Amino acid sequence: MHFSDLKLIAPLQQALQETGYIQPTPIQRQAIPILLEGHDLLGIAQTGTGKTAAFSLPMLQYLDQKRTQRTPKAPRALILTPTRELAIQIHKSLLEYGKHLKQKYAVIFGGVGQGNQVRDLSQGVDVLVATPGRLLDLIEQRHLRLDKVEIFVLDEADRMLDMGFMRDIRKILPLLPQKRHNLFFSATMPHEIQKLAHSILVNPKKVEVTPPSTTVERIKQSLMFVEKKDKLDLLTHLLQNNLLYKVLIFVEMKHVANKVAEKLEKNKISAAAIHGNKSQGARQKAIEDFSKDKVRVLVATDIASRGIDIDGITHVINFELPNVPETYVHRIGRTARAGTEGEAISFCCAEEKFYLMAIEKETRQKVPVNRDHPYHSEDVVKAAVFSPHKAKEKARADFKRQSRGRRPGGRKGGPRRPRH
Repeated sequence: MHFSDLKLIAPLQQALQETGYIQPTPIQRQAIPILLEGHDLLGIAQTGTGKTAAFSLPMLQYLDQKRTQRTPKAPRALILTPTRELAIQIHKSLLEYGKHLKQKYAVIFGGVGQGNQVRDLSQGVDVLVATPGRLLDLIEQRHLRLDKVEIFVLDEADRMLDMGFMRDIRKILPLLPQKRHNLFFSATMPHEIQKLAHSILVNPKKVEVTPPSTTVERIKQSLMFVEKKDKLDLLTHLLQNNLLYKVLIFVEMKHVANKVAEKLEKNKISAAAIHGNKSQGARQKAIEDFSKDKVRVLVATDIASRGIDIDGITHVINFELPNVPETYVHRIGRTARAGTEGEAISFCCAEEKFYLMAIEKETRQKVPVNRDHPYHSEDVVKAAVFSPHKAKEKARADFKRQSRGRRPGGRKGGPRRPRH
């Protein structure tokens, strides 16, 4: 199937041709006809499956054909996303797909001044892309109202849950008209997300693509057992290989992101870090530099990375394994997109073996072990698997055992100092 086979209007077909889009992805093939017919949609899809075009193209067509006059401060369609980065990227896609339409698009998010955002809203917009916090701020300040929304898209609902936005969403929903077209997207469907979808959608059609196991199976994976202290050296060693030329590295903590990026820069490997302590401007510049190949390596925490939608990532490296198995699937899904090849490499030290076990259970497959590197550790391979709680108990017990019989100064034996 080609995009030309879908019942999209000529201005959208022209924009797609100009951007080089020929064949729709599975979610686009399934969702676009459903949405053109006006059904509510439940889309279960990962980042990188093409869901932005899947919901944007029918939306733009509907708005063009209905041609309702724009009202100041009252958008006709609302796309709610969890992160600033994702909001910006969706807005860019709207501008790309809708460049031959006479529509206006705006994006609002926190972390920057609201002046330009307020000005855009005051002029009236057809589609508003927003993060929950800034949306509610501008509603409270009466710069925005939602009573004219005809189409509502909730994107990455499970990430909304992860990031603590459920209360904000529950405040936003009553502000929308009861009669509207609803689109709901989530990569996973935990119980609370199922309840939310049921409360929003009316007789929806369901589209499900790339469940976790098949997403993982498309990517070449490898696992490297390494002592924690050797991880930075192993990373530097791997990056001597120029085949790793566009690399996204995941870490758990902000300070680790900084440490890894600084180490790589010292070794003349161009790198940038993004995490919650970075300003919005710094984060956006790092993402743009990475996208344009000005920076070879982007080091990211999970929350800061949400919404990164960059083509051409050759490798994802889990410098630290995530403690939530589904996060592993999200991470490695940033490579091998749109039919391209990609590779995911994961480092695992003794303390992370419990997380590895959970990941392999979730994906229903063993990650192949690569021993062919100078920092391979058989001690880690043989190490017992402890849950995080048990690992802490063991560490405390080991410390107490090592401390027994030591006198001040750390030397064993000898008389102890008298107590006073």
